[in-house]
Amino acid sequence: MFETVDAFQASLNGLTKRNEPLFKAAFERQKQLTKPPGSLGKLEEYACFMAAWQGNERPEIKLAQALVFAGNHGVCNQGVNPFPQETTMAMVENFRNGGAAINQLAAHSDADLDIILLSGGQATADITVGPAMSEQECLEAINRGAEAVNSKSDILLLGEMGIGNSTISSALCLGTFGGKGLDWVGAGTGSNTEGILKKAKVIERARTSNQESLNTPFEILMSLGGREQAAICGALVAARCHNIPVIIDGFIASSAIAPLVSVDQIYDHVIFAHQSAEAGHSRLLNKLGKVPMFDLGMRLGEGSGAALALSIIRASLACHNGMATFAEAGIG
Repeated sequence: MFETVDAFQASLNGLTKRNEPLFKAAFERQKQLTKPPGSLGKLEEYACFMAAWQGNERPEIKLAQALVFAGNHGVCNQGVNPFPQETTMAMVENFRNGGAAINQLAAHSDADLDIILLSGGQATADITVGPAMSEQECLEAINRGAEAVNSKSDILLLGEMGIGNSTISSALCLGTFGGKGLDWVGAGTGSNTEGILKKAKVIERARTSNQESLNTPFEILMSLGGREQAAICGALVAARCHNIPVIIDGFIASSAIAPLVSVDQIYDHVIFAHQSAEAGHSRLLNKLGKVPMFDLGMRLGEGSGAALALSIIRASLACHNGMATFAEAGIG
């Protein structure tokens, strides 16, 4: 989809816009339904959001696609992860066998789930000594994400899996927004206090090692990211090209798209599913200027929060499309 790095960066300057007339039409319908205006709160907003991106006053979700990208990370050489990298491959197999939380939540919310292992699970380079990926490797991951998007989808859910990727996510936030390492690190899959302190030092070393290459969204992804983070960005941009609204999962997935923050209106088609219990997510959401749909203390990843959020979006559309207007009900 993106033949060169310049083509990817150019695509960020020509983003599609939401359909304002259809947003207003959906809003007007909400005012006519048999309820006090605003009484369904955010459910009304989500229905109008969906209408604006589908270009349909009465939007539907016939096909919901959930993509979970998996990859491994060279930063694990620094001892930042309490679980071995082989766990990534084992979890991918678990996903494919239907045994993970995301399998249950995707089925519950009626989403088609695709698990995509990137580069056969080959780890990226260690970010403490240089960039995680070459330009070509990063571009390949971005394109893998973009190509995975079904252009016929009505909504796209994005999640990830990869041992060590909480460290990578913290590094992306540090490289994008600055601050101290401790501002962005958390327990991940189970690090103790000593492990958290180590992660903070590791990502600070990574920023120093890559300081000269953190000037553009692509450079930040290439230098401090991972293949699954780059793939999520590729999928996000591809969805925008097709006017497909996106539900992004928790801290890891949100961090993946954080390097795009300088791109005007890049998150307009995105719903942030939940506030993760992972330290740093509330700070990140504030930096992005976004309010998550819910906070249930979740920090699993896998797209689990996005799948749960889809159920709420479906509920919002059921009310928007199925409720009677005051005229239809003979009220007033």
